Amino acid sequence: MTDFAERYLYGIVVEGWGCMRRIAFLVTLACASSLSAKSQEADQPNTLTQGMVQMTLRVGTTTQTEVLEAFGAPNITTLDAQGQEVWVYDRQATVSSNGSSGFSIGMLLGAGGDGVGGGGGFGFGSSKSRSSQTQRSMTLIIKFNPDKRVSDFKSRSSSF
Repeated sequence: MTDFAERYLYGIVVEGWGCMRRIAFLVTLACASSLSAKSQEADQPNTLTQGMVQMTLRVGTTTQTEVLEAFGAPNITTLDAQGQEVWVYDRQATVSSNGSSGFSIGMLLGAGGDGVGGGGGFGFGSSKSRSSQTQRSMTLIIKFNPDKRVSDFKSRSSSF
């Protein structure tokens, strides 16, 4: 038991002043500290999205340098049958979501007199948890002209 709790309980049981207010405070504190719900997404920032592709790539305008700045290094670089440079981006992500919620209710009873104190308590609670995972995949294929500008691009994304 913490020093704060011992001093607080001593004030309830032995000193007897403000007993009901202290009990109400303890019950409120116990309920507030036990209520929790959190959800987190374990997804790193990813600039390769359908929206970023549409905003960034312009045929005949966007350069290789601008593509590198927007999406980073490609997974594959090659030449097609016509000799055009082709960059392939293939990104996969797992999005996890976890959450929990619950409550507990407790009652602390105490009595004291003539320098003797006693106390007891009871409580109950409930909790729930959930989790989910989603797989996302994005493939982007970009072809470049001899002047290092985008000549064509195709993208595909899926989520399951």
